[in-house]
Amino acid sequence: MVDNKKILVTGSSRGIGREIALYLAKNGFDIDVHYVGNQAKAEETVKEIKSFGRNAEILKFDIKNREECASVLSEKLYYGIVLNAGIAKDNVFPVLEGDEWDEVIDTNLTGFYNVLKPLVMPMISNRIKGRIITMSSVAALSGNRGQVNYSASKAGIIGATKSLALELAKRGITVNCVAPGVIDTDMIKDVPLDEVKKLIPMKRLGQAREVASLVNYLMSEDASYITGQVISVNGGLYL
Repeated sequence: MVDNKKILVTGSSRGIGREIALYLAKNGFDIDVHYVGNQAKAEETVKEIKSFGRNAEILKFDIKNREECASVLSEKLYYGIVLNAGIAKDNVFPVLEGDEWDEVIDTNLTGFYNVLKPLVMPMISNRIKGRIITMSSVAALSGNRGQVNYSASKAGIIGATKSLALELAKRGITVNCVAPGVIDTDMIKDVPLDEVKKLIPMKRLGQAREVASLVNYLMSEDASYITGQVISVNGGLYL
């Protein structure tokens, strides 16, 4: 039987994913920390989780590689899964290269299938009333210049989330989507923040902990009747 407090957070070596992993650990969950490129950062995250008295393990795999995901995850059993890992390769559509389209779609959208496919049936078979949380974006809800590929991938996540929620509801497994706005992480280091802040009604960037706290709530027993929802954390921003 699964440890009912164990959660996989993909892309949890840095940024929003790291903050989610740490927030969940502080609230009593054991965490599998996933990374693909930066082992040192993953080890730092694991060390901090263990300082809270929780168990943590590092998993390395590329979410766009189906065989690799299956190899690493086929023996795993989780109470919760947070599909946070993703990439952006921005470019205006007339000069958007094919590899920029393919890599973003293959990572952000196909990664949904690759990670969840080995994990969902074991949750069902073991009668785990678990939690699946996906990460979309405000760009999926309203679009954004230079992000046709990213917006398409994140809009696809919303559709997949809603459909999977319908399929798993009778099993007591909730599936919800969090759609962050402009969050203060390394991912926005090249964004003209002074201009962006003018577009945000709250006139500030979001903090990763504000996303993490929502994920923590959706993991809780109190959220057991919430499924198929898309919840934005964006300070009122619609690009």
